[in-house]
Amino acid sequence: MAAMADHIALYAGSFDPPTLGHLDVISRSRRLFDRIVVGIGENPDKKSMLATDKRLGLLQTAVDEMLAETPGGAPVDVAVYGGLTVDYAREIGASALLRGIRNVTDLATECQMAIANRQVADIESVFVITDERYGFTSSSLIRQIVELGGDVEKLAGIVPAAVLDELRRSQQ
Repeated sequence: MAAMADHIALYAGSFDPPTLGHLDVISRSRRLFDRIVVGIGENPDKKSMLATDKRLGLLQTAVDEMLAETPGGAPVDVAVYGGLTVDYAREIGASALLRGIRNVTDLATECQMAIANRQVADIESVFVITDERYGFTSSSLIRQIVELGGDVEKLAGIVPAAVLDELRRSQQ
């Protein structure tokens, strides 16, 4: 009997900035897969608040802290990639795309994308519903608060500590 291949999930996104909702999805997914790759996608057409290397560092720090606090479960790698997500998924041998769902709006959008990815690239999507504490947390909302001079201290409950420190610096 041949050994089964590892079940690798690719959790792709811009992570601009990383949130506790992202970490929640990663943490709970560690029980479902043999390995998780968190892929920070580079989109040259999209204006980012944080540079790619900054997002990589912040996300790696947050993941390392999470792994230290919750041993056991699948290992998690953080990487940057360019091009199509499905091409990167093939490159790393992913058996599924991991997606976090916050609400029904996310579900509708993600279902469309999942069907397209299955038809075009023959890769499945697995949805993990975020903890209710993060149901309305979004990186775009956080960027808007920061860019419009909002009180970043109010974000303490939805972003990792290192991200909060970076957001404070960006407003100075």
